[in-house]
Amino acid sequence: MRDAEPQPIRLADYRPPEWLVDKVDLDFALHPSQTRVTARLALRRNPKGTPGAPVALDGDGLTLVRLAIDGKPLAGPSFEASPDSLVIAHPPADAFMLEIETLVDPTANTQLMGLYRTSGNYCTQCEPEGFRRITYYPDRPDVLSVFTTRIEADKEEAPVLLGNGNLSHTGDIAGTNRHFAVWHDPWPKPSYLFALVGGRLARVSAPFVTASGRQVELGIYVEEGKQARAGYAMDALKRSMRWDEEAFGREYDLDVFNIVAVSDFNMGAMENKGLNVFNDKYVLASPETATDADYSGIEGVIAHEYFHNWTGNRITCRDWFQLCLKEGLTVFRDQEFSSDQRSRPVKRIADVRMLKAAQFTEDSGPLAHPVRPETYREINNFYTATVYEKGAEAVRMLKTLLGEDGFRKGMDLYFRRHDGEAATIEDFLAAFADATGRDLTQFALWYSQSGTPLLTVSSTYDADAGTFRLDVTQSVPPTPGQPEKKPMLVPLALGLVGPDGRDQPLTLGNVPVEHGVIEVTEAQQSFLFTGLSARPVPSLNRGFSAPVNLVSDLCDDDRVFLAAHDADPFNRFDALQRLALELLKAGARSGTLPPADALVEAARGLMADTALDAAFKAQALALPGEGEVARELARDVDPDAVHAARTALRRTLAGALAADFAAAYEAERADGPFSPDAASAGRRALRNLSLDYLAVAGGADGIARACAQFEAADNMTDRIFALAVLAQHDVPEREAAFGAYYQRFEADALVIDKWFTLQAQIAARSTLDRVKDLMLHPAFSLGNPNRVRSLIGAFAAGNPTEFNRPDGEGHAFVADVVLTLDSKNPQVAARLLASFKTFRQLEPVRRASAERALRRVAETPGLSPDVADIATRSLG
Repeated sequence: MRDAEPQPIRLADYRPPEWLVDKVDLDFALHPSQTRVTARLALRRNPKGTPGAPVALDGDGLTLVRLAIDGKPLAGPSFEASPDSLVIAHPPADAFMLEIETLVDPTANTQLMGLYRTSGNYCTQCEPEGFRRITYYPDRPDVLSVFTTRIEADKEEAPVLLGNGNLSHTGDIAGTNRHFAVWHDPWPKPSYLFALVGGRLARVSAPFVTASGRQVELGIYVEEGKQARAGYAMDALKRSMRWDEEAFGREYDLDVFNIVAVSDFNMGAMENKGLNVFNDKYVLASPETATDADYSGIEGVIAHEYFHNWTGNRITCRDWFQLCLKEGLTVFRDQEFSSDQRSRPVKRIADVRMLKAAQFTEDSGPLAHPVRPETYREINNFYTATVYEKGAEAVRMLKTLLGEDGFRKGMDLYFRRHDGEAATIEDFLAAFADATGRDLTQFALWYSQSGTPLLTVSSTYDADAGTFRLDVTQSVPPTPGQPEKKPMLVPLALGLVGPDGRDQPLTLGNVPVEHGVIEVTEAQQSFLFTGLSARPVPSLNRGFSAPVNLVSDLCDDDRVFLAAHDADPFNRFDALQRLALELLKAGARSGTLPPADALVEAARGLMADTALDAAFKAQALALPGEGEVARELARDVDPDAVHAARTALRRTLAGALAADFAAAYEAERADGPFSPDAASAGRRALRNLSLDYLAVAGGADGIARACAQFEAADNMTDRIFALAVLAQHDVPEREAAFGAYYQRFEADALVIDKWFTLQAQIAARSTLDRVKDLMLHPAFSLGNPNRVRSLIGAFAAGNPTEFNRPDGEGHAFVADVVLTLDSKNPQVAARLLASFKTFRQLEPVRRASAERALRRVAETPGLSPDVADIATRSLG
């Protein structure tokens, strides 16, 4: 275990590496407990480094066997080695070959970082600092090298041997039952992109021809017997490769592209060059086992990791402070891909829902940090919604400001300038500034200032002058380490909707507003629109053009009008959501839900609009979650009161629109075999949402519908949604359905994860005991991150009433699990502890309970840096 109190690392302290590695030759003799790793590093002193600097290499728990320079063994006094570092104080020359032999134990590696063994297969995870658990190395992203990897293993144990790049040659080892494979990656890369896989795996293959006519062999490796469930992932991969050629001009650059699906994985997937390693959740799918959300997730994650080939691999990060340069940019790219494959408005709504639930919450709490942090203690804890989702929003705003052509010119210049380099945010923005002539100095604040900006907008209409004035006030709240903020450059897309429901001309003075976007750049600003013959209703932040909190003087009638007439689909959705949020906030504060006539009117009009697709209706009619209501309340939140208000509003909508929901349930019934396409998924979404409302309103009849759907379903989407409906009602049918589900799918861990999650999210005081019992279930394992996330993570993040029980038992339970997990898998433990990030919003009794649990964790001796960092920042 590393020191639990590491020194902070600061962006301002960045220095170039003292030594570069031009070439790496690796030799792995795989063994379950004693894998021998021989690394040959062609070291060269960096001309930009410090003259006379020693060779200082990173390690993490390593056992050094042998060290040699240019073939000659190195004696003990000439170097210093510990499990976590290797230092050669006086290197013999400015360039030499360093040979290092280490022993690692893959089976004992429960951290799942470096080289580990899962389900009998060998696998690596090296981002961000896992390579140093394999061999001593300058383990930082700005040291790029050409890797050649030889892997040998027992033929029976590991008939499949995979590495980065292209396969050079294979063979048997004479006189043994072992064989080998040599992989060569011609493209220089940092150590975090290294990958190796060995084991008994089945392969699904397909050809791909690039735009220039190059032949590429695609392979997806899964557990034997699961090949049929990899078909959708392969299809998504092909579509991703073609889309990147067409949308960004990026062509694949190796002869092979391989994906391996493993069951024990800390993350969703990893973009290792030419050899992506995936959590099998994001590869395996069939109608019987995967929901529409699973299919969508597979499509998005497959695309994301493939797109990293250029935004992350060919151009990587100079240092980990620049993480958003690869992650935020690539999230934007995968969002655009999915938008083109599916419904762009629905995809945007889904992305903004996620942004508000995860990143806005992060921005308003003790774990807030800029898209590019200035300092960190444990980089594992900065794989956050801010880096990923808000980072993607920054790229989206850049495209909004520069337009389609300007954005493409900037991306093309960025690729030309920095291919094969480790770049920075400054490099990225400079490419767009130089390509378009646009000054992006103020825009760069999106990367350096944390917190969600607040825009307050009021309007005035002058009928005599035919003018409409918007007064905009901008502020950015204080966040940890940043008490004072500068005004941001906010691209605010808008429309002025006239009484006839059509957009009116958007003219400032005599100048048309280009692309319907105004730029808010000051703390206070006014915009005067001319040539208007009637008072318009302003449609603000169309398409969610900027990730801001928006407060306006729109009344309920305005929102009902926009919900019915706005040309911007996102704002039609948002008008309904805002009507619901105001009701939920008032109900949570007072204990009594106000009249919901305006919301009912808007919802009924939306249901009756035949021009809208089913997926959009399903998104718009799904009420804001309890977490979003709590974030809007901001302080002294009582989760039970929020839950009661939301339950009351669901009943109100369900009762008022019972006939509409019954009609939709029947109208959207499938008339053919299951298909994961967007239109079919949308129809299922609306039908299942209708089922939920019918169960809320219909008592025994609604429960009977859910039971009938559960029993008759021919796909997992309909089956799991029916089970989810039953899960939230305390009826005998609930336990019978849970039992039937488990009996049917007990052999499939990914499907049983859904079973765990639904039980963990039941809003009842008995749920904590249920979760504790499920931890003893034979299907549960604390050693598997997916199991932990599906049960404990779902309880902590998806069940606010029970996690935040007033007796403190929910907080104490999660703290106990974190402490148990910390010695086994610090990354998973730290992410679970981050569930406390909103504790300061709670009312005093619950707030004190959460703080006690956090302090107990923070004061425990021997914490990992990962957990210690989250605990300290949460309490700070």
